Amino acid sequence: MTSWEAVGVHPSEEDGGAVVTRQQWKWTVLAGMASYLDAGSIVALGAGLALFQTELGLSGGAVGALAAIGPNAIGAAIGAFIGGRLGDRLGRKRIYKYDLLVYAVGILCIALAVNAPMLFIGTAVVGLAVGADVPTSLALVGEFSPAKARGKLLGLTQVAWNVGPMIVLLLALALADLGMLGIRIVFLQLFVVAIITWALRKGMTESARWQSAASSTTSTVRRLRGLFSGANLRAMLWTGGIYLFWNLAAGTAGIFTPYMVQTLGAGNQAVSVALSCAGFVIGVLATVLLYMPLADRGHRTRRMMWAVGALMQIVAYGVFLVLPFTVPVIVLNVVMFGVGAAIAGESVYKTFSQELFPTMLRGTAQGFTFGVARVVLGGWSLLVPLLASTGIGEVAALLSLFLLISGAIGFFFMPNTAGKTLEQIEAERA
Repeated sequence: MTSWEAVGVHPSEEDGGAVVTRQQWKWTVLAGMASYLDAGSIVALGAGLALFQTELGLSGGAVGALAAIGPNAIGAAIGAFIGGRLGDRLGRKRIYKYDLLVYAVGILCIALAVNAPMLFIGTAVVGLAVGADVPTSLALVGEFSPAKARGKLLGLTQVAWNVGPMIVLLLALALADLGMLGIRIVFLQLFVVAIITWALRKGMTESARWQSAASSTTSTVRRLRGLFSGANLRAMLWTGGIYLFWNLAAGTAGIFTPYMVQTLGAGNQAVSVALSCAGFVIGVLATVLLYMPLADRGHRTRRMMWAVGALMQIVAYGVFLVLPFTVPVIVLNVVMFGVGAAIAGESVYKTFSQELFPTMLRGTAQGFTFGVARVVLGGWSLLVPLLASTGIGEVAALLSLFLLISGAIGFFFMPNTAGKTLEQIEAERA
């Protein structure tokens, strides 16, 4: 059996098949666990931020710095820059085979942290590990997916991105009465999941498309330079633009919602965790019921989904400009943002990031755009606690603006790639 047959696709498939094999579903789940662990660690840190601040005597500036160096921002950015490039040069398997062990060490350090240095070191290590894993794992999914089911399978990785925080928050809610001990148990859960996923990934093979492309005689230097010109540069500006501005809102929601609910007096720890959890439940349902069935139906469908989702997200934060920061208004925000993000958010970025770049630059391109977005989010994270100290108004106004920019870029400049094989897209864009 050839490597192409093992994953059920062939680079010259002309029918753009939509049938997904059992092996492809399984490997998508295992690759998607990068998203589970990425988002799970972000939200676990967010759920425990106020508790860590009290327990370890962290200042407001230290809280912002912690958010900035971890999986939500700069740590993940550095990991993505490095991991995405190495995944293209050395292969997908060499990255996803080992980096979860690094992640597990970092998570354990956070779970057992008894002082600020332990917490900061563990957070930075986790950020590096998930940053390296995400672009590599997503490239793998894109490369073994049938053309007319690529959006569906990449949407499944976004389900994992929502399930990770959901489980983390449910555990945090159930263990809320235990205070700091409860949060430590939440991080230990991520440690266990990382080790299990690492063990199961041993059965995965190298990307067949990468193996085929790696035999090319084109020099690595020329490949890398090619990323910053022509169609590749336009693709990076587009995917990077929609993700950077969208991620500012998503990152704020993921790590700072529980913090702001508590510090601005809208509710206690249990209420803040429950509200965040509801948002991820909505994200799962909307991704399964809307994005996964519709993502591969054509260019017009993709644009319509994006338009509706972008508008919903703008309204989600716009309501805070006219209504008070209370639990009913936060619920409205959570519902609108959760549904909108499912059809005009990271799933779209993930799908197009696999479709718009040649195989030997796919991980590098996504690592670059992912990394830049996380660096910017890191800088933004330093400001959020300061802006939110006087109320939600300034934060909500800026997030609404960011979402408007992302929505406009996505709608007016969306490329037409739906249902085409990666080889067809690459030939057209060449």
